[in-house]
Amino acid sequence: MNRLIIIGASGHGKVVADIAVLNGYKDIVFLDDDETVKECAGWPVIGKCSEAPDGDVFVAVGNAKTRRRLMELYGDRNQPILIHSSAVVAKDVEIGAGSVVMAGTVINPGARIGRGVIVNTSSSVDHDCVVEDYVH
Repeated sequence: MNRLIIIGASGHGKVVADIAVLNGYKDIVFLDDDETVKECAGWPVIGKCSEAPDGDVFVAVGNAKTRRRLMELYGDRNQPILIHSSAVVAKDVEIGAGSVVMAGTVINPGARIGRGVIVNTSSSVDHDCVVEDYVH
């Protein structure tokens, strides 16, 4: 599995890193524009948000406008879908690139989750619902 570069070394980034490990990533680094932040969840912060080295990119920023801008900046990179192992996701659910499905979540049949979506801890998305791009 490739290196995962997580953009945003904050609380949300910590959760994303935990889910990334559960999804098989072993080489994880962070980027953050706050130069005083040197690590996040035990992983190193290696530079600014606009300076991603080679690897998959995941934008772990809560603000939807910022998340969208950064995802578009790295549009040529693989932006994985990260799903916590305790989430229940129906087999026909569509999930867009750069989205995260957190622990305890249930997503029922026919649901569609857009790009860059944060489906937060213990959320429920019922059948045939559509969650648009960059929603949190």
